[in-house]
Amino acid sequence: MNAAGRLRTGFAAARRLSRTTAVRLSLLYLVVFSAFAIFLVVAVTHDAARIMTRQLHEAIDTDVDALQDQYRSGGLVRLVLALEDRSRRPDAGLFSVVDTAGNPIAGNVAELPPGAFASDEDDDEPRPLTYPRFENGREIARVALVRSFALDNGFRVLVGRDVGERERLRVVFRKAFRYIVVLMVVIAGLTWWFLSRRVLKRVDQVAAASRRIVDGDLSGRLSVTGSGDEFDRLALGLNDMLARIEELMKGLKEVSDNVAHDLKTPLTRLRNRVEGALAGEPSVERLRAALEATLEESDGLIRTFDALLTIARLEAGSKVGAALPIDVGAVVGEIVELYEPSAEEAGGTIAAKVGPGDHILEGNRELFAQALANLVDNALKYGRAPDGGPAVTVSVEGSGDDLVLAVADRGPGVPAADRQRVLDRFVRLEASRSAPGSGLGLSLVAVVARLHRLEVTLEDAAPGLRVVLRAGRR
Repeated sequence: MNAAGRLRTGFAAARRLSRTTAVRLSLLYLVVFSAFAIFLVVAVTHDAARIMTRQLHEAIDTDVDALQDQYRSGGLVRLVLALEDRSRRPDAGLFSVVDTAGNPIAGNVAELPPGAFASDEDDDEPRPLTYPRFENGREIARVALVRSFALDNGFRVLVGRDVGERERLRVVFRKAFRYIVVLMVVIAGLTWWFLSRRVLKRVDQVAAASRRIVDGDLSGRLSVTGSGDEFDRLALGLNDMLARIEELMKGLKEVSDNVAHDLKTPLTRLRNRVEGALAGEPSVERLRAALEATLEESDGLIRTFDALLTIARLEAGSKVGAALPIDVGAVVGEIVELYEPSAEEAGGTIAAKVGPGDHILEGNRELFAQALANLVDNALKYGRAPDGGPAVTVSVEGSGDDLVLAVADRGPGVPAADRQRVLDRFVRLEASRSAPGSGLGLSLVAVVARLHRLEVTLEDAAPGLRVVLRAGRR
């Protein structure tokens, strides 16, 4: 690649970099912090200089008042002695006494520039004065604030303070400002590095997971560092969403496969029955019997599709009405009373065991009753004891988050390895394939239980199967 190509590539990379959130936030932090630093340095420098200037004014005024008092009390000699004493102090200011011709009489200033005593009047306020000062063998121009006043004999006195400390303070603050700017640039760089290496990395993971979802891969999950920060919470939420989507897609595939497989048999029976009726001798009785069998088979298919639609609607989160208090004990009594004739006809029994107290659950009463009816119907059909008819017991205890509803039978039960699988759609164990049914009863129970925040577990009733719905699922 030639130089022009490398330059274009560099510009393109810089443009891409400038569009990233890390660079924009870093620049924003740099601008904000720099503006704050400039404001802080300027404000502190201005206030410090103002305070020091006021202190200089106060010190000069104090010296002027003291020297004037000395002159009034002891004349020129006492004023000179006091001035010499102040000149020898470590923090001495500028002091000078000149005669009427401008010749220095006393003080610590060897040479005063022209205009130091420009006026014959006393100074009311300190004024700036540039004067020469020797440091390390060379003359340096320095600035001082001075006041002068005249004596009765025409002599003049000058009192001042060097402003070098104030200027040095300003130099210190300017240097500190440069250091702060450099520090802000370093902080902006570290912020960019942190955002690009940590924060944006997590964002890129979310984007990558989204692309995998679009491509049809629902098995990937976002990494969770365990720090508990907002990205971990986002990752956990997205992982739950992905798991749910994967579960729904898997269920959809299974439903499609099961519909194609399990509904093929009844449809084949319908076709064969119609063909048999058309192939034989015309007979009203035979045709009527064929039509009645076909109608019964069609009703079974309609019930299967209705159950599928109900399950799909509930899993999709469709509205099923407002959650209202359900008296579970009353529902149990109604279902047991409804199925008592069926149990007696099958040569068995069905009983309800309702514990003391109110058994209240928030939800949809119709759906809950349908799920309980499915459990009772399964228990009556598949829960026959080897030595007799079915014996079904429906029990309920507790209320709210402590509610426990159980349906137990005395049949052969369900093997432990199949207890979770039978909650899926169209799953029918070999022992029950000869009995009527579609394999959707327990699937509907599982969906309704999830809607009512109930946990479904299948247990060994020793003998038989015990299906338990426990509240508290979240």
